[in-house]
Amino acid sequence: MAKRRRFSEEAFGPTVQRLMDEQAVTYRQLAALTGLSAGYLNHLVHGNRPVPSNDVVQTLASALEVEPEHFREYRVRVITEKLEAMPKVIDRLYRQLG
Repeated sequence: MAKRRRFSEEAFGPTVQRLMDEQAVTYRQLAALTGLSAGYLNHLVHGNRPVPSNDVVQTLASALEVEPEHFREYRVRVITEKLEAMPKVIDRLYRQLG
């Protein structure tokens, strides 16, 4: 098996599906590991539900044997939370991007 990247470049659903495939884990098995329903997990994978809260991402990450930071959306949330505490940085970044 190829070495797993530390950070996924894919969206949340495809990342969860890839990790499940790599570990040969079914929706029912992942549901049992996480306490989430198999149907809900299926909706997440297929993009029928929004990316869940950080707590749920952390639960899924643990069950799938990766760090929460493996998921791009989790990393974006962490960055956003940190930026919200630094309005001057936000303004400077916005000017650079504009």
